[in-house]
Amino acid sequence: MSLSISVFGLGYVGSVTATCFAHMGHRVTGVDVNKAKVDMMASGRSPIIEARMDELVAQGRASCRLHATTGAAVAIQESEVSFVCVGTPSLRSGKLDLTHVERVAAEIGAVLKDKNSYHLIVLRSTVLPGTTESLMIPTVEKASGRKFGRDFAVCYNPEFMREGSAVADFLEPPYTVLGAQDLSQLVPLRDLYHSTPGPKYETSISVAEMVKYVSNAFHALKVGFANEIGTFCKTLGIDTEAVSRIFTSDTKLNISPAYLSPGFAFGGSCLPKDLRALTHKAKELDLNLPLLETILHSNSEHVDRAVDAVLKTNKKKISVLGLSFKVGTDDLRESPQVQLIKRLLGEGHQVRVWDKDVSLGRLAGSNRQYIEEVIPHIGSLLSTDLEVIIIGTKMDKNEISRRVTQSQTIIDLVNLDPSRRPHSPASYQGICW
Repeated sequence: MSLSISVFGLGYVGSVTATCFAHMGHRVTGVDVNKAKVDMMASGRSPIIEARMDELVAQGRASCRLHATTGAAVAIQESEVSFVCVGTPSLRSGKLDLTHVERVAAEIGAVLKDKNSYHLIVLRSTVLPGTTESLMIPTVEKASGRKFGRDFAVCYNPEFMREGSAVADFLEPPYTVLGAQDLSQLVPLRDLYHSTPGPKYETSISVAEMVKYVSNAFHALKVGFANEIGTFCKTLGIDTEAVSRIFTSDTKLNISPAYLSPGFAFGGSCLPKDLRALTHKAKELDLNLPLLETILHSNSEHVDRAVDAVLKTNKKKISVLGLSFKVGTDDLRESPQVQLIKRLLGEGHQVRVWDKDVSLGRLAGSNRQYIEEVIPHIGSLLSTDLEVIIIGTKMDKNEISRRVTQSQTIIDLVNLDPSRRPHSPASYQGICW
């Protein structure tokens, strides 16, 4: 099905969006205040330097599917869907400058005032969660005098294009994310993207907005991590490329969704110890590796959030399900649950602990030594008598249900799968979900 589309903003995102939709068989009009960009696209030349763009813009112009103008009115009147792809630069404070988004929203609204047919507006500019609903929609309503949901809709469709491979990324994206208040508003976008490969997600506007930021933040984290590890390797005379090649070959744990679901702090005998060893060695080598140095601090902050969540209940009798650092083990070394319990005891709480894998009679070796020498007072707290519940390790729903009543407050630290959560507790909460 062919649609008529207008695209506001002919920078990287807008130019590629307009050109690729025309390549897919739709009639597209690009809109920009910059006459030079408009003239280039109107004459069949790409306004940006990007692989395949010259070829596809020329094809779009020759087929009469790709047009460009500085005037918004005709573009909106003659289109069913408008994509907003204008810039959202940073102000000196770091705050987003939403001037261009607001201006285009007002322009579109002013034209919709005199348009009798329903219109779909799709924001692609990168904006913080809440922006589409708090700025874009009200601005269009005010300028048009029309009602959102009845006369027009506004959806959010983040882009995941890299400069240098933007056309390929548009035509073969890792996934397509479509956000709307009412998923029925996404019907035209389903038609637009029906032939695009990869999974498609239909979700709320705020989730769609946030996914873009999560993606970019994680990319930045990966770049910083790789650079700091490379610096560490080079200083020690280690083959950085060999380390990277072997590390990235593991798609089960290292390059995968593993460890990327929000939950409680990490612990155990490996991660904390190894991070301390790395950062200590870096200091010996006079290397400043702030990303690696702050990982343990970030982990400690997460324990603080759990403490705060308990304190906010204003209850003194606390029970903790799970003492070891992960389910299926009796390893208590650097368990974040142990840190949490010690903090709560210091705050004057009465704490009881239950863990099916941890009992003084069964502990041996380093774990028994740890509980006897480092946390002997916690050993005396092991109990089956539970009151206010903290879920500190992933466990079977039936195991939890046997120890939970409807009147108890439950604080889930490990992000149990919904199918494993207890039924209808009086109060159920997580610390980061």
